[in-house]
Amino acid sequence: MNQPEIICFGEMLWDILPTGKQAGGAPMNVAVHLKNLGLSPRMVSRIGNDELGKELLAFLEEKGLSTDLIQTGETHLTGVVKANVSNRNEVTYKILHPVAWDYIQPETAMIEAAEKADIFIFGSLCARSKATRETLNHLLKKTGFKVFDVNLRAPFFQQDLVEYFLKEADMVKMNEHELALIAEWNNENTDQRSSMLALAERFELNTICVTRGGDGAILLEKGHFYESEGYKVEVKDTIGSGDAFLAALLNARIQKKDPEESLSFACAMGSLVATYQGATPTVSIAEAESLRSRLVVNPDA
Repeated sequence: MNQPEIICFGEMLWDILPTGKQAGGAPMNVAVHLKNLGLSPRMVSRIGNDELGKELLAFLEEKGLSTDLIQTGETHLTGVVKANVSNRNEVTYKILHPVAWDYIQPETAMIEAAEKADIFIFGSLCARSKATRETLNHLLKKTGFKVFDVNLRAPFFQQDLVEYFLKEADMVKMNEHELALIAEWNNENTDQRSSMLALAERFELNTICVTRGGDGAILLEKGHFYESEGYKVEVKDTIGSGDAFLAALLNARIQKKDPEESLSFACAMGSLVATYQGATPTVSIAEAESLRSRLVVNPDA
């Protein structure tokens, strides 16, 4: 099977934790986890011409990822986020602004890569600035299967932009709190299944996946629901768990696994990442499969 061309677009940065700094940013985390699963995504972002930027490039190169679509700017510093992990199950963030990834420019090589991409993964955070938002909008008109990883980070999101991205997307992944907020915008905040069905109809979406932390996830695929109860693990921190989940879900779909299997594998991968500190530990497929047999998935009849 030929590998698909995958683009991960958006922020790459350093998470500042009590234990030190760790490479992060949701799109970059997804790219690293996809690489761990045997795929070859390309990261589109922007760093500053500084030591933190050079260290991020070195990090990606060490992980075996291409850095040819990562821009280097002279006027803004590499992104930094201060993460509060006092609640291990609900990490909060202070995201500095503006930084280099707020100014991603539409270069020729990037546009050509997007045009050839089979899968284009993006989130809402990178759209907080006009420059990167315009570049993202341009690429969304040219690329293939679009995966919107909602990833709302207050105060850096607007209802109209989130809804625009929902309309543009082919597949959407969000957490249960984001589902409740988006449903509330349209007075559709009832139970999770009803909210997901309403979003699918409103934005013409075939695939919506909602993560529920330690309670697993629920997937709406072409009008049918699938649920996984997840797996209870000893959590060190949840940074990167949702990103690993998305990477695993996409990998399973690429391999044409059925929705039940795809969802349980994704839950296993997300749970395993939570047992480590940091967003991008190397977790093997074998480890996830070992957990997967203990997950419960109930397809909707």
